[in-house]
Amino acid sequence: MLGYFTLALKSLTVRGEAVSKATKRKLLCISELDKNSDTYTMSAYLIAQLGKNYTSGRNKEISGNALIELAWMMIEKAQYMFGGMVTFLEAENEEKLLSIYQDNRFSQFDPRQTTSDTDESHELVQLLRLL
Repeated sequence: MLGYFTLALKSLTVRGEAVSKATKRKLLCISELDKNSDTYTMSAYLIAQLGKNYTSGRNKEISGNALIELAWMMIEKAQYMFGGMVTFLEAENEEKLLSIYQDNRFSQFDPRQTTSDTDESHELVQLLRLL
């Protein structure tokens, strides 16, 4: 195994102030707008996990871009069968990692604080890509 990804369908809320006017127009067609809070709520595909196998140098056999492309191909198939227009993911705030996602047409839209009973909370960057 060179790498893995997991996908899920999840409710997503995007603050209007966190995205461009062009993105707002697109989201308006596929989401429910709460004018009072200026938020857009919709179902979205979540790339929940994305990882490479680092055992014995196996990580060099597949690039992060190739792994994202494989996940994207699966999302496109799901979109064809079930509908939906939005994909998002959450990532650590590391420049190299965010750069890979941005190179794959994901746009940063909001931070999110994690919550856990066992770990300290930390901030994740949320990124969005429209189909």
